[in-house]
Amino acid sequence: MNRGALRGALGVALLLILWEGLARGLALPSYTLPSVSEILLSAWTTRQALLTAAWFTLAEALAGYAIGCVVGIGIALLLSLLPPVRRGVMPVMMAINSVPVAAWSPLLLLWLGVGMASKIAAVALAVGFTVFLSALAGLDRVDRRAADLMRSFGAGPLSILWRLRLPTALPLIAAGMRVSTVRSLIVAIVTEMLGAYGGLGWIIYQAVVQIDFVAVWSAILVASALSLAFFGLVGVIERRVIFWRSS
Repeated sequence: MNRGALRGALGVALLLILWEGLARGLALPSYTLPSVSEILLSAWTTRQALLTAAWFTLAEALAGYAIGCVVGIGIALLLSLLPPVRRGVMPVMMAINSVPVAAWSPLLLLWLGVGMASKIAAVALAVGFTVFLSALAGLDRVDRRAADLMRSFGAGPLSILWRLRLPTALPLIAAGMRVSTVRSLIVAIVTEMLGAYGGLGWIIYQAVVQIDFVAVWSAILVASALSLAFFGLVGVIERRVIFWRSS
């Protein structure tokens, strides 16, 4: 374990110890702030339901994440090759992006139902715009002198895109994809809370209705673990693929 990971683990351990001491020392009720031990006990007791819900939510998040990344990068590449189309499309894209995904969720539920399709669409929408903007910014940061040099040797737009612009944009694209990992799970859970057949968001909603706030914290704990694992996995892949990027 490197020093950064060790410091992070120690920081989390210290936070949990302080949390446990505060909750028990002040005798806080569960609906205000349950103790860490109480949350862990609840998570262990309902582990089967939580694991089933976690897989449900993770499947939605991964499917929407993959679709959003492919579509976002694809649109960014297309618009970078067609400046006139970009000038006409960008205002529409930004207008759609200015509306929070939570506002689109009821419409997606109405159009696609309360099954997985509406959650996947919501995640794809959120991830797609994040990756699209990162990819477009990366494609625009190319050195103009390098592009002009390639043109002087007879390189066309596609060759410049593949050999120069895309490699230059990869760090920003990877950063957008890494940030989108957490966003994908958040959007999936929020959409599940509005209507679903399963998932962590559905468990949170049911727990709130039943006034079981410890169960809410248990689901949040599992969701946080999933987010950290997803974020870390994409970070590892990023370091291996973009090996020329300095740490």
